[in-house]
Amino acid sequence: MQTPAWQQGVLDPQGPIAAAERTILANATVIMLAVVVPVILLTLGFAWWFRAGNKWARRDLEWAYSGPVEVTVWSIPTLVVLFLGGIAWIGSHDLDPARPLGSSAAPLEVQVVSLDWKWLFIYPDLGVASVNRLVVPAGTPLRLHLTSASVMNSFFVPQLGSQIYTMAGMTTTLHLQADRPGRYAGLSAQFSGDGFSDMRFDADAMAPAQFVQWLASTRAGPDTLDVPHYAVLARPGATASAATFGHVAPGLFQTILAASVKPPASALAMAAPAPTE
Repeated sequence: MQTPAWQQGVLDPQGPIAAAERTILANATVIMLAVVVPVILLTLGFAWWFRAGNKWARRDLEWAYSGPVEVTVWSIPTLVVLFLGGIAWIGSHDLDPARPLGSSAAPLEVQVVSLDWKWLFIYPDLGVASVNRLVVPAGTPLRLHLTSASVMNSFFVPQLGSQIYTMAGMTTTLHLQADRPGRYAGLSAQFSGDGFSDMRFDADAMAPAQFVQWLASTRAGPDTLDVPHYAVLARPGATASAATFGHVAPGLFQTILAASVKPPASALAMAAPAPTE
């Protein structure tokens, strides 16, 4: 049986960040409904009371100002703005993507590279990598360092929270956590070309023992991700299958980061001074 759509998105959080974001969404909705619902009811009530056939309705044709009405009209929107602003202020600091999660466990480091049109995940401390599949141990904080090898993109796992952009030549930091084992859909939330719609990946949260088994089987694989292999992987094109690399060249993420800001040879040639005779 197919999982309902609402159980694959922000309304079904599977981590502390996504749960806090759903709380903000619910609070903001309730605050705005505190204005929307009374306005709808008052509109219907005024239309019914001041109907042409109601002889009890008093109409003051010379009415110009009412202090109580003015106070009500301005105070309620002011309170709404203050409440929404307070929620946004507190939430933006508590849920800062670069802010580490409060946990006694050491975070798992993952380096994320958005390609045209696939995702590369490098585990620098573990020496492995995967394509279009982010495998993590459930209950362990994640520290993601993200960049792009080409155009700007956006990393998003709705059930874990915190969409964040990836940009060439710079890194962004994101802290997440999956509270329980499961497979959560990840996607690109930024249009980046013809293959953008297929730029999806699976975030697989495993029990710690199962994650150790996955790591051992990945390390036993023959494939090595070095600069030549990365150059092939980085060619534009979508891939529907996940791949793993049992070995990763040291410093590959820094190499990718440096290459994305390196001026092309033509630009260097144009910038070079003309030879003198």
